[in-house]
Amino acid sequence: MKTFYVYMMTNRSRVVLYTGVTNSLERRLWFHRNAGLRSFTKRYKVDRLVYYESFSDAHDAISREKEIKGWRREKKNDLVRTLNPRWKDLGKELFDPNIGKVTRRECCE
Repeated sequence: MKTFYVYMMTNRSRVVLYTGVTNSLERRLWFHRNAGLRSFTKRYKVDRLVYYESFSDAHDAISREKEIKGWRREKKNDLVRTLNPRWKDLGKELFDPNIGKVTRRECCE
């Protein structure tokens, strides 16, 4: 059975908060960190995973993403603090300090 994730990423200064949905958190982080210069995450230096939730149903994950995207910023901040009060980069803890170890070939297969 596949797992789907709603996730939130931010930049070093926490000015930008990006919310997305994926079926592979590790692969998605790799894409965000290796995106082209015109991408939103590259432009705003969004590179830190600060929150995620997992779902067994894609529709539930998409609904949750839309719900969170409709919230005001302070409510999103409160949600992040429930899992990650110090706003640490969870990607490093979940996978490893060098998330870039996943190669482009592995990501795209």
